[in-house]
Amino acid sequence: MNWEIARISDVCEVIMGQSPPSNYYNTEKKGLPFYQGKLEFGDISPTTRKWCSKPLKIAQKNDILLSVRAPVGPTNICQETACIGRGLAAIRYFFNDAYKFVFYYLRSIESQLANIGTGSTFSAISKSQISNLQIPIPPLPEQRRIVAKIEELFTRLDAGVEALKKIKTQLKRYRQAVLKYAFEGKLTQQWREAHKEELEPASVLLERIKEQRKKEAKGKFKELPPVDTSELPELPEGWLWTRLGEISEIIMGQSPPSSTYNENENGLPFYQGKLEFGNFYPTPRKWCSSPKKIAEKGDVLISVRAPVGPTNICPERSCIGRGLASIRILGGIKTLFILYLMRAFEQKIANQGTGTTFNAIKVDQLKNIEIPLSPLNEQDRILEEVERRFSIADNLEKIVEQSLKQSERLRQSILKRAFEGKLVPQDPTDEPASVLLERIKSNRQLKTKKVKYQKEKGLCQKRQTNG
Repeated sequence: MNWEIARISDVCEVIMGQSPPSNYYNTEKKGLPFYQGKLEFGDISPTTRKWCSKPLKIAQKNDILLSVRAPVGPTNICQETACIGRGLAAIRYFFNDAYKFVFYYLRSIESQLANIGTGSTFSAISKSQISNLQIPIPPLPEQRRIVAKIEELFTRLDAGVEALKKIKTQLKRYRQAVLKYAFEGKLTQQWREAHKEELEPASVLLERIKEQRKKEAKGKFKELPPVDTSELPELPEGWLWTRLGEISEIIMGQSPPSSTYNENENGLPFYQGKLEFGNFYPTPRKWCSSPKKIAEKGDVLISVRAPVGPTNICPERSCIGRGLASIRILGGIKTLFILYLMRAFEQKIANQGTGTTFNAIKVDQLKNIEIPLSPLNEQDRILEEVERRFSIADNLEKIVEQSLKQSERLRQSILKRAFEGKLVPQDPTDEPASVLLERIKSNRQLKTKKVKYQKEKGLCQKRQTNG
């Protein structure tokens, strides 16, 4: 092959970013777009969030922007002259029309770049480390052929990925539709007709729960007002509209002093909010030795502060902070039934949240949430129908996830083959890379001499003026 191995500094100029004083930043589009790091990166090019009126370091159009600080390695392409902060470096290829060759090469070694990063506080990579990176250099026409082939294959791959993502979105909508139909009684309509003689009406279940609560309250039971059903959907025979507070006890979380938190599993698992939630069960990150509010195993945990609505099942006796409430279900109603019911009404619950700083919902609002209640034995059938459909959706989603991972592996395989010289055929008539590198070297030396001459000329003119 007519390829050569070079250093990045042999074929590119490396400009390390430098953040100007913050008083020169603005959001009024005054000055140059200002990119600080990976946070502004998109798939290919960054999104401008700030501008800078007095830039210190500048990237030009088609420079490759490399994230050099936490994380090290991600890349984007600069679309216009811009100011760059210390989280970025601009890599300017000598042949501006073939800049994507360097861009795709850096993407092919992104994980290696991440491993090069050092630092006790956060990972970072220096100008010297970037400059000394090795890069394979094929003849210039071949570089262009490689870029064209990569983009042809990536376009096909992107179309497939987009189709897979649409399937994921459709599966999410399908699950919501399943829950909607479940709590409208549509999934169990035929079963209900076949078993109507065996069904105990939900009104009997509700009365039994009320009696149980009256006994436990010892004269302090306060019944919630009846539900106004005039604007609510009609329910199947044997169902009724009730309030969440009628069929459950609701315990609002309370965060204990931070001095009682620990990561040594001392005390009860401590859940603060949505961040610990999984698909069904939360994962503890902290424990609490002096809990204020406790959720029991099988309670439904609901996020009550930014965001309002998401739910999980409490896997064991736990401490809950003010970002959560615990719904303790009564009357033999299954936890999973209430979990799915709350998920079916999640958007409605979220809409009840209020607050100027962030969205939150209070205990009285939770208690008064209107929910459909079916006969107890029909609830088991509803769960069977929901889980059967969800199982099909879960299997499809696994296939989609595997395909997405496979597409990413294929993307890396394409890049690997490209920079091994296996993606496009070589043309023996192409000018060898060795000649190309010599030309770059000569041109850079000439440029350096020209800059030196201009500096010396300017110095002489200054002396003559002062003399």
